[in-house]
Amino acid sequence: MAETSSGGEGPRAPVAPGTDPLGDPFLRSRFAIPARPATFVRRQRLVEHLDQALRTPLTLLNGSAGAGKTLLAADWAAGLRLPVAWLSVEEGDRHPGVFWAYVVQALHAAGALESGPAGFPADPPRVDGRLLATLAAELNDRDRPVVVVLDDYDRVSAPEIAEQLEFVLHHAGRGLHLVLVTRTEPLLPLHRYRAAGELTEIRAAELAFTPEEAVTLLELHGLSLPVAAVSALVDRTRGWAVGLRLSALAARENADPELYLKEFEAERSTIADFLLAEVLKGQTEETQDLLLRVSVLERFCPELANALTGRTDAEPLLVGLHRANAFVEHLGRSWYRLHPLFGEILRAHLRMRLPGLEPELHRRAARWLRSAGFLPETVAHGAAAGDWDAAAGALVDDLAIGRLLTGVPSDDMAQLFSTMASGAGSPETELVRAARELARYDLDHGLASLRHAEEQLAGHTPDRAAAQLSCALLETLAARLTGCPTRAERAAEAADALRREVPRHLLDKHPELPALLLTHLGSVRLWAGRFEEARAALTAVAGAPEGAATAMPREESRSHLALLDYLNGWLGRAERRALAAVSEAEQDGLSQSSGSGIGRLVLAAVAVDRHELDRAQALLDETAELPAGTRDPVPRAGRALATARLLLVKGRARAAVEASDAAVSGAVSSPWAAGHEAVVTSAAHLAEGRPDEAAEALRSVSGDQPACAVEAAAIQLAAGRPEEAIDLLDSIHTQGGTGPAVTVRAALVRAQAAEEAGDSATAHRLVARALLDARRERLRRPFLDAGAWIRPLLATAALHELAAGWLTPGSPVHGERPRPESSLPPLVAVELSGRERDVLERLARMMSTEEIAADLYLSVNTVKTHLKSVYRKLAVNRRGDAVRRARDLRLL
Repeated sequence: MAETSSGGEGPRAPVAPGTDPLGDPFLRSRFAIPARPATFVRRQRLVEHLDQALRTPLTLLNGSAGAGKTLLAADWAAGLRLPVAWLSVEEGDRHPGVFWAYVVQALHAAGALESGPAGFPADPPRVDGRLLATLAAELNDRDRPVVVVLDDYDRVSAPEIAEQLEFVLHHAGRGLHLVLVTRTEPLLPLHRYRAAGELTEIRAAELAFTPEEAVTLLELHGLSLPVAAVSALVDRTRGWAVGLRLSALAARENADPELYLKEFEAERSTIADFLLAEVLKGQTEETQDLLLRVSVLERFCPELANALTGRTDAEPLLVGLHRANAFVEHLGRSWYRLHPLFGEILRAHLRMRLPGLEPELHRRAARWLRSAGFLPETVAHGAAAGDWDAAAGALVDDLAIGRLLTGVPSDDMAQLFSTMASGAGSPETELVRAARELARYDLDHGLASLRHAEEQLAGHTPDRAAAQLSCALLETLAARLTGCPTRAERAAEAADALRREVPRHLLDKHPELPALLLTHLGSVRLWAGRFEEARAALTAVAGAPEGAATAMPREESRSHLALLDYLNGWLGRAERRALAAVSEAEQDGLSQSSGSGIGRLVLAAVAVDRHELDRAQALLDETAELPAGTRDPVPRAGRALATARLLLVKGRARAAVEASDAAVSGAVSSPWAAGHEAVVTSAAHLAEGRPDEAAEALRSVSGDQPACAVEAAAIQLAAGRPEEAIDLLDSIHTQGGTGPAVTVRAALVRAQAAEEAGDSATAHRLVARALLDARRERLRRPFLDAGAWIRPLLATAALHELAAGWLTPGSPVHGERPRPESSLPPLVAVELSGRERDVLERLARMMSTEEIAADLYLSVNTVKTHLKSVYRKLAVNRRGDAVRRARDLRLL
């Protein structure tokens, strides 16, 4: 143990009793445990932690200025049954003699030390080693330990004091429990105490107020606010005690406290005064300059900080700031960030002290971040500097333009360019502008920007391959929105060639680019009626590996595939795909501007064919909020198709025609969209007693569109043209790809023709086959549309048995009333596992996911997995629908 600090003068006695070695009187206020204010919040979790800390000889309360360390220690100490010696350390205690004189006096004041052998320091710069040894021995001899609290210990800077304190702590044994309340890391060998299990630490993260504690604090200030508002304030202040108190005091004086706490400007608040006085002004000039410059950054490392300061000393300065709890948070791997409020105040101070420098700092940051490969931050700082060419150049060169089109909520890349002004710019700037405009369905401006970019990129050079490939992506999107397949194919071919010229690591880094390309291409092919080619492109995307970047194209592709299945007559398959797409879109937070709108339209159309009219209307209502100005022809045609079919079923023929004739157009006509429009128009003519006009409206319908052809054949037959009906059915090109919705209708048309021709046996056989195919898909609408001719057939014993229970009422159980047709259960067997039934039963009892998990002793994620499986098996996508469907199936 070092005996003394060096000093020129010999020992001298205190000038007088009650004075320190400097001859100044002891300040008794420094021995008093601080009083707690009326608004003090006792945080039981921290008090209990300090109680447990009595098992270790050393406790460290380490946090920033205003973190609530002192009041926490005071609240805890005031409730102890042990003697507590409290000492508020001051700058003058840097002399070992003065420091130990005050420690001894604090022990005397607490009644923990009697006058006697320990003696008293007499020399300011020196402490007699025998005095410290005697003090440690006296403490070690105590029956009850004494708690010594050294508040503001960060003011002790002399290494010899730390060495002496360690000596006393070690030799006092169980007689001393030392509590250091400090902003900085003490010079004690903490690693040794940690290794020996002799140290209790309460640091910034634990000192931070929780939202629940903040609610109590605000209530003590007379404020009662919603939990969301308090949580936002806690997030902004990081639970910093003084920040919360000062905010509460200011909000209490405001007419709208909640609005104030949401929008207050930190730099104009009393928080700014506190942080500037307690943190910034105590730093060196170099450190202050560093803090002001890095305030423009969300996070920073020493190299990035050096790029902004032009110096090379950032690393030791940042390490020191973090160790000093100077509102610089360490994120790991040499990365740091400023406390949010401190950052706001520093930015305001930067504008005042160094006006005009902020844009240049953003430019420097963008250059460094781009060279280091941090794209989102590069773009953010380029945008903040107003250097749109640099921001757009980084985005395009990284092959990341697809990120403007994926609609991922967590990716605010598109938002960064929202303030980009119009006007000429680099090709990359024009490409970004085109992407933003096309994503908003602004075709006129989007195509103009795309043309400008392509003109500037004319004369292809290898170093512009990324920009050229970005052009090809946007060309496929423009082709999709305009319904132009030739344009899409040309762009896709160009993209295939360009991908060989782009570095492989960029393609691997951005899987959204090929996914978007194929999705747009598949959509255009679907519009053009090239179903198999569309399926090939869309299937490739739907099966792509999962990830946020490809969430939207995968979901759009699955929705388009669902529409393809529906148009080919596969209702069950279409429903399953659509449900999966809608469910995944909701989980990923995607809006209906993506393919989830198509998914709901497919579900609505399927519901019409199953005669679930209320469900169909509800699904259509959900898609009514498609973005204004949507130009994508596929969802527009899908909505027209589903709406018109529902209106026809409801007997509103004219409204159905108007719905089918919605402004759906493209560079080429869609055969399936045109075919369905012709069928609806023809059906309306027939319903209004104009069979000739009905037949005329069907002239454009051919066997190339099986779903349209079978409905057209039914109308022809109803109009008294059986030959034309059969010819149309014979012209259908099935190629094995049509499902029950087509084959059932075709069988019913042939059955009706046979019945009218007097061939009842053939009619009976065809209806029987149709019933067998239809009940697997719960396909009721063709039979309900068939008319009166089919009723006698369904009344026969064999056919009645096939139809009973799903199409027509079956024999009711004794004492049970017949069920209405609209609520008849499907005959498709639904097999649920035991655990899925457990989840479903609790779902019916209106239990939340968390409650189900707790009741079944499962994790929330496991319950969600079971729910997803239940929804899929029941062909629903909502809780209420699942319960209703399960009751229909008598699973509940």
